[in-house]
Amino acid sequence: MIWDLVQRLGGQLRILAGFGGVSVIGWDMAAVWPLADALGLDRWLVGQVLPEIEAAAVAAMNERAADG
Repeated sequence: MIWDLVQRLGGQLRILAGFGGVSVIGWDMAAVWPLADALGLDRWLVGQVLPEIEAAAVAAMNERAADG
């Protein structure tokens, strides 16, 4: 079920733009909690595992953007 949450967060990105380009800095956590509630997920569990998933996803998105 947490994977369902992760897949739905694709459009909820926090982005940093500057002269050096654009970087994804994470998911909009204000959007995470209502979505998790709507999916019936336990907030404690989401809070435990989502930061690890977010870190890996952000690293992958920024790596892909750097590659062109």
